[in-house]
Amino acid sequence: MAPDATPVSARRRIPLRSTCAQPHACPVPVRMRVLSRTPMFAGLVEEQLADIDRRMTSLSWAEGDALHVEGAPAEHLYLVAAGRAKAYRTAPNGQEVVVELLGPGDLFGGLRTLGQEAYAETVEALTTVCALRIGDDAFRQILGEHPEVGLRVLEDTTALLAQARADVTRQSTGTVAERLAAVLLRLAEKFGEPAREGGTLIELPLSRADLAGMTGSTPESVSRVMSRWRKDGVIDAGRRWTAVRDPRWLAEIAGAEA
Repeated sequence: MAPDATPVSARRRIPLRSTCAQPHACPVPVRMRVLSRTPMFAGLVEEQLADIDRRMTSLSWAEGDALHVEGAPAEHLYLVAAGRAKAYRTAPNGQEVVVELLGPGDLFGGLRTLGQEAYAETVEALTTVCALRIGDDAFRQILGEHPEVGLRVLEDTTALLAQARADVTRQSTGTVAERLAAVLLRLAEKFGEPAREGGTLIELPLSRADLAGMTGSTPESVSRVMSRWRKDGVIDAGRRWTAVRDPRWLAEIAGAEA
């Protein structure tokens, strides 16, 4: 019998529960800390941040819930206060293409004020997620009262476009190992914590299909590379975590500086 050619991610795909945000009493100190560390609001004083906070709604989602869905009308911006989520697009063959992993302080979503008619990705909670949400009218008021926020929106958009171009170049020219090494290093820098056994621990429930989407590869190719690296002691991995044991070696593979 010929092997099943259906992509692994498509065979295992379980339909998302519809967006089912629940009101969540996120403590004010946590909200203020997250707002103060968000580049878009950098430099604003406490009174200004408190004013922005009052215009935002605190909500929570369970693991597996969709915070918003690709193609739906872009009606809100979200700011992660706690938890982890993934943003992905669905390819014509049904494979999920993960474009970003999100954690505390990350801003995502879309608004017509920012020129977005529909959400470009689906964002799914990888863990329980608490996020602050703001609508179009309230954000337009913030832009009018705090012009510096508008300038940072432009800066962030420029940075995202530059990153997207770099990712496209890497995926079109690099090997699977090079692309995977670059992704793991980026995740270690963003989410990593010191591991007891040495190296950096990334506590994210990432599947091989997720990593394949982020690297423009296939789950089978990612599994082969990961298995070789585990045997060589470069990484270790479990169902909900990945440990980078030898970041210098990965940096050499990725073509980055150690």
